[in-house]
Amino acid sequence: MGVFKVLEIKEGVFENNDRQADLLRKELKQRGLFLLNLMSSPGSGKTTTLVNTLNRLKEEMKIGVMEADIDSDVDAHTIAKQGCKVIQLHTGGMCHLDAEMTRQGLDGLESGELDLAILENVGNLVCPAEFDTGAVKNAMILSVPEGDDKPLKYPLMFSICDVLLINKIDVLEHFDFDLDAVRERATKLNPNLKVIPISARTGEGIDEWVRWLCQEVKQWQVEA
Repeated sequence: MGVFKVLEIKEGVFENNDRQADLLRKELKQRGLFLLNLMSSPGSGKTTTLVNTLNRLKEEMKIGVMEADIDSDVDAHTIAKQGCKVIQLHTGGMCHLDAEMTRQGLDGLESGELDLAILENVGNLVCPAEFDTGAVKNAMILSVPEGDDKPLKYPLMFSICDVLLINKIDVLEHFDFDLDAVRERATKLNPNLKVIPISARTGEGIDEWVRWLCQEVKQWQVEA
């Protein structure tokens, strides 16, 4: 039988990333820059929600957006039309961003004068949840057509987020989706999770989401 060495690298990679993420958050605190990490599955309405958010906030604060995708720049073009600073990040096939990649994105965004930077992470409920990006807060979107069982299937994502936006509530009547069940399952995983039902298409619930985000940004800047 051959002799070989086994290297357990996964824990080491995560540990190093966690250190880099903590360091990035300290730097963001010193600068008074709030970084939001926005995650979801593809097709959940992430970009549409982001457009609604920017339209309500761009007169109140300076905002920059990092659009992360494996390829294409479709979302970056959409965000650029809103008059906000935007940069496209191509991950080269990777299904997530880590702290160092986020730092490179912030450098490319030239974020020195920004109040709020938003990272629209790669569409995925698995990999992005495993890597701390250095964000101040994590937000996720779950859309009604995806089903109400997602907290059971992807518990880590719901566990690491600060706010859950349940999107496309305008089509609730057409799907077998139990809003109360999602809320119960998600908050059982994460008792501090704030749950906000929204419709990015009609605008329902967006004001509550924007108020939450504004309060978090202002509090972060006060503490800086």
